Amino acid sequence: MRTNQLSLLVIGGIILLLGGWSCSKYNGLVKTDVEVQKVWGNVETNYQRRTDLYSSVIKTIEGSANFEKSTLKDVINARAAATQVKVDINDPESLAKYQAAQGQLQSAFGRLMAVAEAYPDLKTTKSFQDFQAQIEGTENRINVARQDYNKAVQNYNLKVRTFPNNIFAGFFGFKSKEFYKADPGTEKAPEVNFNIK
Repeated sequence: MRTNQLSLLVIGGIILLLGGWSCSKYNGLVKTDVEVQKVWGNVETNYQRRTDLYSSVIKTIEGSANFEKSTLKDVINARAAATQVKVDINDPESLAKYQAAQGQLQSAFGRLMAVAEAYPDLKTTKSFQDFQAQIEGTENRINVARQDYNKAVQNYNLKVRTFPNNIFAGFFGFKSKEFYKADPGTEKAPEVNFNIK
């Protein structure tokens, strides 16, 4: 009788240890998943800040007489498209769509700023100069936020893919997440031509 009780105690102890260990592994996966979501929220917040700044710049530029309306319209359309993309960070396709929309907005805005250089009255206004400084700072924040996101994804993916966590991750449905990638074409060095005479 005593041997049966001892056996039951040992089995119960092993079950408790395994249960505690399993809970610890599961909670670690949840914690890193929530960290990825939090850091992604920071990325979205910085993109929202940029979108809001772009809207203010557009309003300032719209007030400038004879400004090139087609360039302005391209930015307005790209901004509208970028704000309509919904992202699920667990879906690589939606992340790629979001990134592409943000890239198109940035490209259209870059063209707008290049055209704005031809308007000396606009360039010298205090609000336009302030916007340029704020946009530069925001672009830096976006870059840092994307790097932080990729670090969080790296930590998460390591937890999900390393043994024995991969067993628990598969059992509970945790899957690897996509990194935020560089915009297409940025791997090529830009062509620089100096027309110095």
